[in-house]
Amino acid sequence: MLRKTLIATLCAGALLGQVLPAAAANLQTFPSEQGNLRLTPLAQGLNHPWALAFLPDRQGLLVTERAGNLRLLGADGKLSAPLGGVPQVWAQGQGGLLDVALSPDFKQDRLVYLSYAEGGGQGGTAGTAVGRGRLAKDLGSLEDFQVIFRQEPKLSTGNHFGSRLVFDRDGYLFITLGENNNRPTAQDLDKLQGKVVRLYPDGRVPDDNPFVGQPGVRPEIWSYGQRNPQGAALNPWSGTLWEIEHGPKGGDELNIIERGKNYGWPLATHGIDYSGQPISEAVGQTAPGTVAPHHVWEKSPGISGMAFYDADRFKPWQHNLFIGALASRELIRLQFDGDRVVHEERLLGDLKARIRDVRQGPDGYLYILTDEDQGVLYKIDLQ
Repeated sequence: MLRKTLIATLCAGALLGQVLPAAAANLQTFPSEQGNLRLTPLAQGLNHPWALAFLPDRQGLLVTERAGNLRLLGADGKLSAPLGGVPQVWAQGQGGLLDVALSPDFKQDRLVYLSYAEGGGQGGTAGTAVGRGRLAKDLGSLEDFQVIFRQEPKLSTGNHFGSRLVFDRDGYLFITLGENNNRPTAQDLDKLQGKVVRLYPDGRVPDDNPFVGQPGVRPEIWSYGQRNPQGAALNPWSGTLWEIEHGPKGGDELNIIERGKNYGWPLATHGIDYSGQPISEAVGQTAPGTVAPHHVWEKSPGISGMAFYDADRFKPWQHNLFIGALASRELIRLQFDGDRVVHEERLLGDLKARIRDVRQGPDGYLYILTDEDQGVLYKIDLQ
């Protein structure tokens, strides 16, 4: 495994919004419609980083690496060795250690949630699992890690795990699940492929989930008909869950997730198969009984992590949505009139990096992860 290194000139001040003079040589500047974007690299040499989560009280942030490592970038600017207590992951294809999220009550319970690909399925297949462990006081390990959810059945041979974790205002946990590249399963309510599920934080199923009590239907399901939802975030103004998912060849989608709704895959899609042929199950771009995308990209940027911007630091970004793009290697900025998308800007194309995750930090800056063998964590400010 590649030796992980930290840019030594960066320390606590960089995480808290201060750029130290010694770090100036590492800064990169890129144009945008609202001013120059300045990128400060905080950590490099990361092995396909997938997600990040900020610890409270300026303790730093957690970063997942797809190969199976959870690392801490401390407030002192040092990148930790892999934390102990992390589950073994199925690191094949798109699988591995994926999302990370903190408990809404983290200051009291110190619980860290991880989503990851877990093997053990018939014929060597895998599925998405979610578990939680308590971050040790010394920040060196997760204690008493327990699995709270498993995607059933396990059908993936390396593709379409989905895997974003979002807590809503009431403390419910939403998990996005890919259809494991088994298209019809997204419509099968007895399976957990191609779904968004809603759980209590300990993995129990809420009694008011839409399909509870229906024979032959998984009670965890909140919505279905998803393909590979690799981004999700809670809209901070409405409290609703928004999700983005990969289309096939074309047809990446932005959706507002509603209780019990069918989002169409593979019956409805704006894309085609990678072979160039139509999706065999599709009846068109829309299908009866399904929800059309809130916004669609006819040419797939390969969307991934997403973050709403609601901080006061950069006024031009307020009420914007930022989305990482893997295929087009960009950061996408969407502007809204209410919930309606009215403008899109493509940013950081000259960086030429697959942007896997984007988050708003507690300091009001944006942070992105690049999905590379030598991945980088950047902080972004607007000048």
